[in-house]
Amino acid sequence: MAYKPDIDDLRESPALYIVKRLIDESYKVMPVEPNIKKFEKFKIYPLEEALEKADIVVVLVGHREFKDINIKERDILDFSGAIKI
Repeated sequence: MAYKPDIDDLRESPALYIVKRLIDESYKVMPVEPNIKKFEKFKIYPLEEALEKADIVVVLVGHREFKDINIKERDILDFSGAIKI
């Protein structure tokens, strides 16, 4: 959710805005931010847990941890271009 890959700065982050909006609209969201352990507004999930439980994976920021996601049999929307097919 950081405003750019591999940092922990959420200021002015478009991804953070999207996550907050989805939560406000009552969607079940499991946000992952590998560079931040806790966030006061909502729970941040470990990548492994989110991948295990999610129906669809949406990548908004190209963190290096996301580049190795196994895309087989997954519904993935990669808006960052992080995942190589």
